[in-house]
Amino acid sequence: MTTQAAEQKIRILVAKPGLDGHDRGAKVVARALRDAGFEVIYTGLHQTPEMIANAALQEDVDAVGLSIMSGAHNTLFPAVVHALRDKGLNDIVVFGGGIIPEGDFDGLREAGVKGVFTPGTSLGSIIGWVKENVHPHA
Repeated sequence: MTTQAAEQKIRILVAKPGLDGHDRGAKVVARALRDAGFEVIYTGLHQTPEMIANAALQEDVDAVGLSIMSGAHNTLFPAVVHALRDKGLNDIVVFGGGIIPEGDFDGLREAGVKGVFTPGTSLGSIIGWVKENVHPHA
């Protein structure tokens, strides 16, 4: 591994898709990821899938972390994956968390969401997952 590759930080976009107005969890996770050494961009509330994909492209991120509490995860998470793919961003790892019933995990994974986290998941577990599953672009 070259010195430059070793020093390149993983860039993560944290986003709140849809009309969900609860962003405390997203901010806590974003801060924990930043404190763990990742570069983190937080988009704020009320983002459309297209807005998230555009931000991911502009910020040249390695991953997109989605947070949702509204119950629209089965619609919005796949829509974000689709919007990313439409822009040719096939190598961006998508993960998400929030109020998501365990019965929805498989469908989300089939739609391209690589990791799903629920309330009570430790920040250390999320950080560890990112370290294992997300790598900086070459």
